[in-house]
Amino acid sequence: QVQLVESGGGLVQAGGSLRLSCAASGRTFSSAAMGWFRQAPGKEREFVAAISGSSSSTNYADSVKGRFTISRDNAKNTVYMQMNSLKHEDTAVYYCAATTGSGSYYYTSSNRYEYHLWGQGTQVTVSS
Repeated sequence: QVQLVESGGGLVQAGGSLRLSCAASGRTFSSAAMGWFRQAPGKEREFVAAISGSSSSTNYADSVKGRFTISRDNAKNTVYMQMNSLKHEDTAVYYCAATTGSGSYYYTSSNRYEYHLWGQGTQVTVSS
């Protein structure tokens, strides 16, 4: 069974840091572009960051640029997102997603509809 499992969420004070992990199992995801999305209560799911299969391309939402860093270790089939200088507005459920669409080894996508596999999500709560 192919699945993505997120971990690393929790409660942190504003200005603090967290590191999210997304472990893929059931197949190798080295050619897949991976993305992080988040959804706050009452809001649409939004793009946060993405990384290509080769790690040659990354993309970030303007709201997290300079604070979040996405990376991956294909040998471990795992994607990470280091989140620094967290703000209250970063509070959300964070989801990991994968796409093996054309070009995913070299390119990323911020379009959630291009991702066909999703994790169950991990809660991040930033207290102000």
